[in-house]
Amino acid sequence: MCAILGVSKILGGYEMKNMVCWFEIPVADMERAVKFYERVFQVKLSPLSMPGMDMSVFPHEMGSKEYGAAGALVKRQCYTPSATGTIVYFSCEDCKMEEARVLEAGGKVFHSKFAIGENGFIAICQDSEGNTIGLHSRA
Repeated sequence: MCAILGVSKILGGYEMKNMVCWFEIPVADMERAVKFYERVFQVKLSPLSMPGMDMSVFPHEMGSKEYGAAGALVKRQCYTPSATGTIVYFSCEDCKMEEARVLEAGGKVFHSKFAIGENGFIAICQDSEGNTIGLHSRA
């Protein structure tokens, strides 16, 4: 739950930081996936070509002391989009807004915005490639 909330805990006198530092979301069609994520989150992804894979990187600040992980969409022969794999949760001001854009961008909403107690709200969606993603907001 720490990764979703962007908080740290004190355990045995040591501060635990967010353990996730990088994520990759598999895609079958990079152009379609970039359009989906740029529309849903109102951001610009940056293309990056690496040997054997194409990537589009989400905006992030290198060396930032903010919590959260950087990541990218990745098209690679050995990666397959999946609705049953790991779920990446994206931080939002109000996940209801991004949820509406998921539908506009051709995705699906599996579970519309719902409360998770004092930790805010989440929505569970499917992207244009068939991956399950989560949206999280405090309000």
